[in-house]
Amino acid sequence: MNRVPLLVAALAGCTPGSAMVQTPAAERPTNDLPNPYRTIEGWARMPAGRSWGSTSAVEIDRDGISVWVAERCGANSCVGSDLDPILQFDSTGTLVRSFGAGLMASPHGITVDHGGNVWVTDCLCTGSQAQRQAAAEQGKGHQVFKFAPDGTLLLTLGKAGGAREPEFFYQPNDVLVAPNGDIFVAEGHSSAAGANARILQFGSDGRFLKAWGKKGTGPGELDQPHALAMDSRGRLFVGDRSNNRIQIFDQDGTWLAQWTQFSRPSGIAIGPDDTMYVADSESGGVAPAHGAWKRGIRIGSARDGRVTGFIPDPDPNATGTSAAEGVAVDSRGIVYGAEVGPRALKRYLKTEGTRP
Repeated sequence: MNRVPLLVAALAGCTPGSAMVQTPAAERPTNDLPNPYRTIEGWARMPAGRSWGSTSAVEIDRDGISVWVAERCGANSCVGSDLDPILQFDSTGTLVRSFGAGLMASPHGITVDHGGNVWVTDCLCTGSQAQRQAAAEQGKGHQVFKFAPDGTLLLTLGKAGGAREPEFFYQPNDVLVAPNGDIFVAEGHSSAAGANARILQFGSDGRFLKAWGKKGTGPGELDQPHALAMDSRGRLFVGDRSNNRIQIFDQDGTWLAQWTQFSRPSGIAIGPDDTMYVADSESGGVAPAHGAWKRGIRIGSARDGRVTGFIPDPDPNATGTSAAEGVAVDSRGIVYGAEVGPRALKRYLKTEGTRP
């Protein structure tokens, strides 16, 4: 079993605002860890006549067991569709609510705040070039939406059709709301020269507070910041996907550490006990390749960075995006993976007698 040695053991005692410059020791790919889960397919049932589209957005409701998904209207884009992209399923997989038709082109990231409100990013980073152009002409895309649980639109962040730095947004990937109500948005879905790559912070009323980060490979620099999560101590975990690492910041944007042992992060979920689930949907299927790392969901600790379990991609030979891109965990420890390539929402149940 490969348990990665770390140079960041002292991070367990780090508090927000105190910088830690240690990074993990060089490690072998964490591919050979036990899989303590069994996979359940076809769990969430769509209405008659509707099939699953691509989805990278999955989150647990405030009740701890029902599941929210932002799905791309039976395809990989909602442009030209009259379907609701935002769906809520109860714990049995029955659809209980849907909304959001006509508002967005490429739903990408999702979170539920402490008031039960649902936040969704419209990245406008999927679909064909023609679909993206049509969305831009319609004034859609590059925004973040806040909905009440019943689907009432409460707040919109960003300029319709997109805005480059210093305005916002251009390709917002994910959104997270801190316990104090501050809103964090990860922006930048491209690795091209001149692409945005930063974190933006807003007050609870949507007032812009600050931004940090730029495209690069150094500490605090980013390349496709694809996912956001927060641990029990309020540290902000950023899935710095194209740099094949997680970077950790305090809520003022101070860089604390980087971890590479969770592979190429597309999605991050952290449970109340600081167990962390990191979805790698691209290793082995994108160029440049990420060495010998394999796709799947890695399970470990947000406290010390140890990786203890691995749910592998069931199709290891697939190209492009496969396996879960978004990940969530409910109050019972059930894991959910939102898949772009396979167009599915999978459920992972703990095998009796095992532990990650």
